[in-house]
Amino acid sequence: MDPVSPTYACGVETGTVHGGAGTVWTGLPPGLLRMRRLLLVVWLGLLALGTGLLLGLLAGPAWALFALLPLASMLWGWVLLGRNWRSWRYTERADDLLISRGVLWREETVVPYGRMQLVEVTSGPVARHFGLASVQLHTAAAATDATIPGLDPAEAERLRDRLTELGEARSAGL
Repeated sequence: MDPVSPTYACGVETGTVHGGAGTVWTGLPPGLLRMRRLLLVVWLGLLALGTGLLLGLLAGPAWALFALLPLASMLWGWVLLGRNWRSWRYTERADDLLISRGVLWREETVVPYGRMQLVEVTSGPVARHFGLASVQLHTAAAATDATIPGLDPAEAERLRDRLTELGEARSAGL
């Protein structure tokens, strides 16, 4: 199975990308992709409109064709956002949480439950509007902090509570 193009069944990807045989990977909800693509269209659409109007009025109609550059960037960004969204996944294993992401450079972050110090659920105004939240995991080493973006708020809270519970149980022996 190609790790960059996962197959999803009801939002859950199954495969063996360094997680071991039978590992159940959970992908990000499609709402995150919709939000990111909408932001892309809004910002690059405004840039194209502004470029076309400004150059058309100041330099002439031929120069207004430069407004096609942001539109081409929008098409390219649309594809890249889809590939990036498909690359994100996470799985809860017996002793740790595994987060996998990246298209060209694959990153896998393993966060042992006993090393977690703080689990936060955050949601900015745009993410709240789309019904999304992020889970951020803090450990003693700043380099190993990990984030899972764009989760359903109920799933983010469930994951926070579960990881906190597992973290307290695993760190009790320290």
